Amino acid sequence: MPDVAAVARVRGGDAEAFRLLVERHSRPIFRLAYRLTRNEEDADDVVQETFLRAFKKLETFDSRASFGTWIHRIAMNYSYDLMRKRNRATTEELDEAESASPTDVSSTHGADRIILRLGLQDALKKGMQSLSENERTAFVLRHYEGMSIDEIGGVLGTEVNATKNTIFRAVKKLREILDPLVRTT
Repeated sequence: MPDVAAVARVRGGDAEAFRLLVERHSRPIFRLAYRLTRNEEDADDVVQETFLRAFKKLETFDSRASFGTWIHRIAMNYSYDLMRKRNRATTEELDEAESASPTDVSSTHGADRIILRLGLQDALKKGMQSLSENERTAFVLRHYEGMSIDEIGGVLGTEVNATKNTIFRAVKKLREILDPLVRTT
């Protein structure tokens, strides 16, 4: 069932249709929230609060728009609200699996490779922290979630050119930070 049909059924009182929307969108929302908050518990909170807010505001959803974009926007806004409220650093490593310690890395990797990898992770963490909220969100949605420019623009509430510029600035900033490390290898 397409999202638009599910939304129409939810508006008609079908709770099962909302369950379908939750199942369909909760994983991408969790991934976005985790990459923004860098905390699994916070990401779980974001998912729950996002769907609670979406359910309460479903009457305001314009069915001509993408439900996925709308729900991502709610998640993004709540993630940033949560981070501001808790006043934490907004990013650490991009992925738990990427935060390998030397004991996690295969023995085929030499010590130099381990040091390089951990150095790149630290630089990437600092680079992500240097991005504005919109740049960080646009980068994550584009390069980790694979969203189109139009979809990202819908989440950010920006036009196509502004969305492209936001992604470009994010990539440029990250390249400036990571380039010296990558060139030395």
